Amino acid sequence: MPGKVTRASAVLLFLGALAYTAWVLEVVVRTGLDPVRTYVSELAAADQPLGGLFRATDLVAGLLVLAGAVTGLLATRAPAGPAPEPGVPSWARTGPAARRPWLLAGWSALALFGAATALDSRLPLSCAPTVDPECAARETAGLVPATHTAHAVSSGLAMTGALVAMVALTVAARRYGLWRPLARTGPALVALELAATAWTLAAVAAFEAGRGLWSLGAGQRLQVLLVAVWTGVLAVSVARERR
Repeated sequence: MPGKVTRASAVLLFLGALAYTAWVLEVVVRTGLDPVRTYVSELAAADQPLGGLFRATDLVAGLLVLAGAVTGLLATRAPAGPAPEPGVPSWARTGPAARRPWLLAGWSALALFGAATALDSRLPLSCAPTVDPECAARETAGLVPATHTAHAVSSGLAMTGALVAMVALTVAARRYGLWRPLARTGPALVALELAATAWTLAAVAAFEAGRGLWSLGAGQRLQVLLVAVWTGVLAVSVARERR
């Protein structure tokens, strides 16, 4: 049973990572938004022609990652038999896993990321503030729908969950001798993610203060791309350890 659970987790996480990069379609599809300057979430705004498509892919990505994280968490906590089955990864055995808080924290944070991403897709912006001055003015004056505030909260929860998961599961991989691909590449991906997050937050602060965009779109796209890449590496690592 644990082997099947870990395989399911790897597949769900990998598909979720792919769905989370659906925004790269803007390279080949005309969206009318500048990827260097605009929020990624503006692609899914209610007034955008392809908003429905990007909301759907965000929903799918969130649900897949949520399912993969919960499946991984269940495998971590699954009861073990008298003797480990051949091919069952060490992290799926209850005795050691129950004493590995980094695993539990990481899977839980990844589940939060998936759930918040799915919720985010149901709370779209009504317009694109970085390209529509009237939208930006209404947002500043508090005249936009409440979904703008709710979207900001769900987006913040999603990225917090992603950051905690990246750190916790990377630490777990290195401390517990798990998931070699993630143990090797995880620290670099986490460092890059922290830098991209700092860039994004600084750009958002500059935009809200009326000091320009500071290539906000590029920073945020790098941020979400690194989350997707890390999730893909985790999926491959889980699949390889199962074998």
